[in-house]
Amino acid sequence: MTTPQTPASRVLRALDRFNAAHPWDHNAHYHRWILRQLPRRPGRVLDVGCGTGDLARLLAGRATEVRAVDADPEIIARARGLTAPGARVTFTVGDALAAPGDDGPYDAVTCVATLHHLPLTEGLRALRRHVAPGGTLVVLGLARPQAPGDHLLGLLAVPLNAATGWWRSRGRRAPRPLAMAARTRPPEQSLAEITRAARHVLPGARLRRRLFWRYSLVWRAPRTTSVRQALF
Repeated sequence: MTTPQTPASRVLRALDRFNAAHPWDHNAHYHRWILRQLPRRPGRVLDVGCGTGDLARLLAGRATEVRAVDADPEIIARARGLTAPGARVTFTVGDALAAPGDDGPYDAVTCVATLHHLPLTEGLRALRRHVAPGGTLVVLGLARPQAPGDHLLGLLAVPLNAATGWWRSRGRRAPRPLAMAARTRPPEQSLAEITRAARHVLPGARLRRRLFWRYSLVWRAPRTTSVRQALF
């Protein structure tokens, strides 16, 4: 038996077809914003969940050294192939919860669209351990819509998403960006849950809802590490 189509379902199908013809990378939209949260010359940087390395290559233009980590060997191989020889970035296959295999810590740590793949509190603690005293952690993440503000911003993003895709592709059908080939999963935690966990693990962290189904978290590590932070 065929399910009857409603006007709303037809609109959603049309939007899906339009977005598939004019795709664009929502994470890359925030890369320049991420750079603005960091010192102009951030020293050593760790990019957790680097994907094909777009952000890591931008960071390498400013940082002394960039270590980019992702759990997917195929994605890391693609990132290496897209990176010019001599770039100040090293791509490593590794677990986001584990140490990246060097002495650390880092003056800046970035994590884009990766935290929702990890156990939340454990992931936040792992990211914190990589940040040097006085360093900066920047997370761009996905949260499960729950509060009215989440749904309102999501509705606002729908026409803006279509308009941005049309503008970026100049109205022509476009292939999916390479960065969008990574495996995805829907987020399980709401922004309220993420905020509670962040306040516990990262006192003073600033979280904000963002357009295009994202949120941001920025945390400046204290210059001195307390005994409690060292243990937990």
